[in-house]
Amino acid sequence: MALRCFLVLLCCTASAWSQEPATVSPAERDLSGFLVHSVHSDYQAGETKIRILLPDRLEQGRRYPVLYILPVEAADGTRWGDGLVEAKKHDLASRHGLICVAPTFAQLPWYADHPTDRTIAQESYFLKVVVPHVDGAYPSAAGPRGRLLVGFSKSGWGAWSLLLRHPDVFGKAAAWDAPLMMDAPGRYGSGPIFGTPENFSNYQLSRLLGKQAGMFQNRARLVHFGYGNFRADHESIERLIQDLGIAHKYQDGPPREHSWHSGWLPEAVAMLLAGD
Repeated sequence: MALRCFLVLLCCTASAWSQEPATVSPAERDLSGFLVHSVHSDYQAGETKIRILLPDRLEQGRRYPVLYILPVEAADGTRWGDGLVEAKKHDLASRHGLICVAPTFAQLPWYADHPTDRTIAQESYFLKVVVPHVDGAYPSAAGPRGRLLVGFSKSGWGAWSLLLRHPDVFGKAAAWDAPLMMDAPGRYGSGPIFGTPENFSNYQLSRLLGKQAGMFQNRARLVHFGYGNFRADHESIERLIQDLGIAHKYQDGPPREHSWHSGWLPEAVAMLLAGD
């Protein structure tokens, strides 16, 4: 199936969300074999990218679930590895029939909108630019059950906050070795992104779980497992989830290096795709 990747003015894209002007370039294939779109958006301070890994063969007429592999670093940072490279290493797109998508962000990604700085609107950028572009340019299974989120560390936090705040947009989220019980902004570079304690409270996972518990009791849409640096956070959030009666999947360990490349990603994808 030939993909037509062209310059897109997102204000004209069919979407459930109101749009702000953004431009997305035609896809170019990089040295790793990924399709890469350059993006200019009012929601980000500089140019960003949307990187795509497709199955080896696309069947005509078939719609594919999208796995959003959320970064932990700003721009093209790879100190903690590269999630899309790891997905390619394990052939996750072809093995599972997935479109794998790895966006970048101009600032350290915490998947939140700053209360006053329009150029730090990470949540809005993801919801109003990245997701609509993927649905418009690729044969995605648009809808909550066709959108999966996975991350670790701050992007594990982001995967859960995006799902809990937008359960009508995303289907499931997996977090590995993440600071799930963080209760104030400031640590791990989060302060400049959240801006204020009041804004942080809108994204605080323990608060969101309590608020949304009734929507997550019949189907296991939240996954968390493993540890490298944040075992205590996973143990504490597990107790909270059980007290709230939220359906979920949890596995304690094994311990691994805090990196995309320590072997946990294939297991996370398998847990996301397993039946409820």
